[in-house]
Amino acid sequence: MQPATLDTSLSLIRASRRWNALTFHHARMAAVIAATALALTGCGKEEPKPAEAPKAEAAAAPKKDEGPLTVKIGLAAPLTGSQAHIGQDIKAGGQLGVDDLNAQNPEVGGRKIKFELVAEDDEADPTKAANVAQKLVDAKVVAVVGHFNSGASIPASKVYSDAGIPQISPSSTNPKYTQQGFKTTFRVVANDDQQGPVNARYALEELKAKKIAVIDDSTAYGQGLADAFTKTAKDGGAEIVASEHTTDKDTDFKSILTKIKSKKPDLIFFGGIDPQAGPMKKQMKELAITAKLMGGDGIQTPNFIKLAGDAADGTLASMPGLPKDQMPGGKAFLEKFKAKTGKDVELFAPMGYDAVFVFYEAMKRAGSTDPAKFLPEVGKTSYTGVIGPIAFDDKGDLKNGPLTIYTVKGGAWEPLKVSAMGGAAPAAPAAADAKAAAPAAAPAAAPTAAPAADAKKDDKK
Repeated sequence: MQPATLDTSLSLIRASRRWNALTFHHARMAAVIAATALALTGCGKEEPKPAEAPKAEAAAAPKKDEGPLTVKIGLAAPLTGSQAHIGQDIKAGGQLGVDDLNAQNPEVGGRKIKFELVAEDDEADPTKAANVAQKLVDAKVVAVVGHFNSGASIPASKVYSDAGIPQISPSSTNPKYTQQGFKTTFRVVANDDQQGPVNARYALEELKAKKIAVIDDSTAYGQGLADAFTKTAKDGGAEIVASEHTTDKDTDFKSILTKIKSKKPDLIFFGGIDPQAGPMKKQMKELAITAKLMGGDGIQTPNFIKLAGDAADGTLASMPGLPKDQMPGGKAFLEKFKAKTGKDVELFAPMGYDAVFVFYEAMKRAGSTDPAKFLPEVGKTSYTGVIGPIAFDDKGDLKNGPLTIYTVKGGAWEPLKVSAMGGAAPAAPAAADAKAAAPAAAPAAAPTAAPAADAKKDDKK
């Protein structure tokens, strides 16, 4: 072999060795890369497997042995402040209704239900009331019992209407509340277009009042009631010798009363609540004003008597509904309420109680706890509760709601006269007739639907 040939052969051998080494290195790198890619791919797919999705859906589906569905009913009233005694009374009535319903193991549409009361304090303030209404909507309540005051119910009603949530006020009497065109507003008391005239006619016909002074507390309730009273009194021939305004926070009325005293009225009518009416009556006595004091349901409370003291006797007031011990379920309710709370009913507890049952009856008829489905049934209510027959007109007002005139005698409210609305027969006011007006079978703890009953407050009310 020649030297050149030998050099060429050696070069080829070296090149072959380098190529083999390079090829082996590349193969090793490719294997590493492939293994790494496989590992990374495996890690990136460790997420819920499609095959397991149906299991998750199945777990979310209702089970036959699932517990009761919790259904929230809202309640709004003044739970603090000078009107808290009335708001707490409504709350206690509503809670008693919820407790009595739950004791029945209620069902709607074949599903067991457990009701829960969600109570909020509106402080008898219109702005606060609207905020409270939104809070209840956000809490997913399906219906609302409230508010107490008309000045609270009116602004709150817009919030409930926008949310499609039915609202039953146990006490708001200003006519505007149900005159806004909302399909969600109802009340279980007569309104001031009924209450004011009843007061005025009693003043004219029974008290023979000819000169009348009128005071209101500048609230939606107080002004509305005073205006309705004034119109009927004027139409009946009375002279309105003074028309004065105060607030629902004042407690000193001597300046107003001194001015009124010089007019020598036979009667002073006050549109307002007991925290003002009590001191007012006491100051009337101190000023030797002999005119009687008359008011609406806002003063027909035990608290008024406490505040007025020995000056309370002779005061007159109206109250929507029959005397409580003459309501169809009244006696049993009063006993149960006292046993549950340790207190006597202040004012609107029976109405708050019945409102809860009206909602439940509507849910049962609709077969649903969805407000969109049972709201139409609320308007079709034909139900006998503690307070008597409950049915609503096309505005949501109570049909044929009676009104009772009371007076304070011997430190207690006594009924004088029951005025029936819409042609219903008046009930006897005498306590001795209570048995006749309250059938033994009357349902207090759990009222039942009437088979075909066609009978069927800013601020306070």
